[in-house]
Amino acid sequence: MNGFEVLRPGALTTVQDLGRPGYAHLGVPRSGALDTGAHRLANRLLGNPPQAATLETTLDGVRLRALAPVVIAVTGAPCAVRASGHPVAWGAPVRLRAGAEVDIGRAEPGLRSYVAVRGGFAAEPVLGSRSTDLLSGLGPAALSAGALLPVGTPGPDPVHGVDAPAAPGPPTELVLPLRPGPRADWFTPASTAGLWRAHYRVSAASNRIGLRTEGPPLTRARTGELPSEGMVLGAVQVPPDGRPVVFLADHPVTGGYPVIGVVPRGPALDAAAQARPGTVIRFVAAGPTGRPGVG
Repeated sequence: MNGFEVLRPGALTTVQDLGRPGYAHLGVPRSGALDTGAHRLANRLLGNPPQAATLETTLDGVRLRALAPVVIAVTGAPCAVRASGHPVAWGAPVRLRAGAEVDIGRAEPGLRSYVAVRGGFAAEPVLGSRSTDLLSGLGPAALSAGALLPVGTPGPDPVHGVDAPAAPGPPTELVLPLRPGPRADWFTPASTAGLWRAHYRVSAASNRIGLRTEGPPLTRARTGELPSEGMVLGAVQVPPDGRPVVFLADHPVTGGYPVIGVVPRGPALDAAAQARPGTVIRFVAAGPTGRPGVG
């Protein structure tokens, strides 16, 4: 078998690709890699297509045994990488012999690292994607000790190595551009204005579904609740405690709490994937391109 045996699964390691968009009308979330930039870079380093499945680790990495010769690359949160006990490169292709054990260490700093293999991880696709969706339960199970991970056939593109651009490091402060609406009018003008001045922090209750915050609560201008309505990646929903929740890849497709705004898809949401509990969060007005700015 061309693949890996899982020796240490880590706190949470899942198979991820670019997700399964287009099924929200069936109640199926998008899912996929939280840090898409790191996922794409890991595949580029190995000559894989962007949609090839990688492993997304959480905080303390993963340990695997190669069952055949393979080439891997690790990106995302910086971490120590060791092959058969010897240090090897992070952020570059690494060749492993059959039987070699590779240990992806603790994320320092950041939260999630991405392990790519030339040919991609060949988990069984569900609705066109190999992503593990923790909310719906679709896709392969989170890794467990003793599990076998098959690897696909490499494509014709060469291994790129160091010509790939460097991924940005984990944020010391998370700046989230926000497009107000569609339910900004459910909050008092003073509360909405205060959102731009407030400093929040990433809550330890955050996960792949949503980045939860700690900080000053937003005050509603209306009572009652909304009927459930569609939710999108990056929607900033405000539950009854008044503290914003930024929806990430495994978010539900509907929700009944008001959405004060949306963080556009892009580098800011990638950075949110690497923000550890306690990281300071600031919301700023999104410019025309979706990045921080005016307009």
